[in-house]
Amino acid sequence: MRQSQLLMPTLREAPSDAEAISHQLMLRAGLIRQLAAGIYTYLPLGRRVLRKLEQIVREEMDLAGAQEILMPAMQPAELWQQSGRYEIYGPELMRLRDRHEREFTLGPTHEEVITALVRSEVSSYRQLPMTLYQIQTKFRDEKRPRFGLLRGREFLMKDAYSFDADWEGLHRSYTSMYEAYHRIFTRCGLYFRSVEADAGSIGGEGGTHEFMALADIGEDTIAVCSACSYAANLEKAEYGTKKQLVREQAKGEKELSAQLERHHTPDIKKIEQLTDEFGLGADSFIKTMIYLADGKPIAIIIRGDHEVNEIKVKNKLSASHLELADQATTELVTGAPAGFAGPIGLQIPMLADFAVLAMDSGIAGANEKDFHLGNVKPDVHLAEALAGDYRNAEAGDCCPRCAEGSLTLYRGIEVGHVFKLGTKYSESLQAKYLNASGSMQPFIMGCYGIGVSRLLSAVLEQHSDGNGIVWPRSIAPYQVHVVPVSVKDPVQMDLAMHITARLNEGGVDTLLDDRDERPGVKFKDSDLIGIPLRIVVGKHAAEGAVELKVRKAGEIQKCGLEEAISFALGSEY
Repeated sequence: MRQSQLLMPTLREAPSDAEAISHQLMLRAGLIRQLAAGIYTYLPLGRRVLRKLEQIVREEMDLAGAQEILMPAMQPAELWQQSGRYEIYGPELMRLRDRHEREFTLGPTHEEVITALVRSEVSSYRQLPMTLYQIQTKFRDEKRPRFGLLRGREFLMKDAYSFDADWEGLHRSYTSMYEAYHRIFTRCGLYFRSVEADAGSIGGEGGTHEFMALADIGEDTIAVCSACSYAANLEKAEYGTKKQLVREQAKGEKELSAQLERHHTPDIKKIEQLTDEFGLGADSFIKTMIYLADGKPIAIIIRGDHEVNEIKVKNKLSASHLELADQATTELVTGAPAGFAGPIGLQIPMLADFAVLAMDSGIAGANEKDFHLGNVKPDVHLAEALAGDYRNAEAGDCCPRCAEGSLTLYRGIEVGHVFKLGTKYSESLQAKYLNASGSMQPFIMGCYGIGVSRLLSAVLEQHSDGNGIVWPRSIAPYQVHVVPVSVKDPVQMDLAMHITARLNEGGVDTLLDDRDERPGVKFKDSDLIGIPLRIVVGKHAAEGAVELKVRKAGEIQKCGLEEAISFALGSEY
């Protein structure tokens, strides 16, 4: 490809609203352009990278025995109503009506559609197992699109769905996809971890894992053990205290010593204020948070230095919606403004975190304005509370899986997610097959997603330097960049065109910079777009010599023509 004919509008500076490094680089290197918030056009370089990502995904999906299909982006709303997700999915689901007032959605995912397809086409256990996949544009009405392709309203996704006759079959399908994902992300040059995760709005009855690209810009936090293989998204991450906790059922003498201490704390509501007032650490206090779970008030009780994990609470209660109560509700339930709530005397369900129950005593709100209570003893005053893990894991917490390790927190970008759905969709949509005994049974399903366009951004968050992109060779838009210093020098141009032709014949994607620009401009653009190998044809062209620069290493070396071509045809860069 001749660069003079390539639509590659590079920018010297990134737009001010581009926060993420990947977003800045894609704009500066001419990979994408924004049409509207969260909606982008892929220019030739960006599209080439996407196609290479897609090819890696296709090869590994095919190797795992999956079959590619393509489903409609526009889906009948009635399918979502049958599955029960129409209301649960919320405002991110894009909804529309056709001219006949029939309601549709623009698919953010395709569990309903694939289940309806298999329901009508697969009837016997003899046709199982089966895994189908597609690579297709998805839509989500993000409230706040940001970070370029990392959180957009229109994006490219690979979604696969497995159908099995039993749970053993699902485990095999899940394992096959899990291993394929490891191969895909490794081939893309990504630094990643697979972590235990929450199923979210997809739901399901079995396990689920997320694949996280490690990056500071990541919106997810993952907890990783220092000693074993345990890793989990913060939404799911447990901590080891609960294995050491034994709740006292008999109160006995402890009731006698549970004499509460009343403290006047005018306008002192926050933990930071309480620590200053009492001269104690935040771990000496007991926080009582009033929430609404499916509209009903509950109290979540955690230690003062911890934060409530709402996902864990929702899962414990099997609640569809959980939200922090407003001021009026808090006062109605506790008799006091927010900041003075406490567990003693509450007439609503209470959920107490394991770390609180492990405390000997603490200071809590008095359910009275401007007052707190000291000597609150969890084993006495919280004896009726529902014990559980309701807080975010923190760095330094004990690992919940092994005795030696402690947790370290990292930021990550979710690039893939695999789910064991079980019969969640096959039962609600009446998708059944005839088993070997002649009985109708619901399919046992799994689903497996990769954000292909998000993967592009995740790679760039990890593969760049101060000069621009540093593409892994496997997904680079071009593998070699041939740069003649002067296009007006016929010797240089003849040699550059000869090299380009030889490499193209050898199956190496090659870009020839035939622009009449200053060498400095060419080299800056070359570094910016990040092609793995640059061959500079300059003053030594008459001698049949060129300069090689491996983008990743940054070193420049002079070599002969055949040596340069041989190196470029290899894979050591």
